[in-house]
Amino acid sequence: MSEIWLEAPVDCPGRNRLEPAARAALEARDVDRAELSVTLVDDATIRTLNREHLGHDRPTDVIAFGLWQPGDPVVVGDVYVGLDQALQQAAELGVSAEEELIRLVVHGTLHVTGMDHPEAADERADSAMYRLQERVVADVLSAGPA
Repeated sequence: MSEIWLEAPVDCPGRNRLEPAARAALEARDVDRAELSVTLVDDATIRTLNREHLGHDRPTDVIAFGLWQPGDPVVVGDVYVGLDQALQQAAELGVSAEEELIRLVVHGTLHVTGMDHPEAADERADSAMYRLQERVVADVLSAGPA
């Protein structure tokens, strides 16, 4: 059984679908046991995390920390989603804020499970991680409200 803790504003778009999105990403990776926190934060907070942990002094959309090693019985990690960035990206991409937040939660959860993608933007869409991410997002959206 997986435990997922969500910290998000009560009025966050699609809030009730974010935990199921993380759970769907874990299931897509055949993870039976996980302890995962998903926290939505503002630009200032994600910028600090990005600077301190990744050396990039700018806000970003999602940062994930896998806190386990292969062979451990439980996948453990933290996902931080930049809410301000997600809302901006949703507007730029012409998708709902709910869809973009689901996508970022799935993306971060897949990273926690050990998946990665190429750094080059033009190569990401062909990666196994991206294809799985988009399949999970579509499944979550088609399931309707949680």
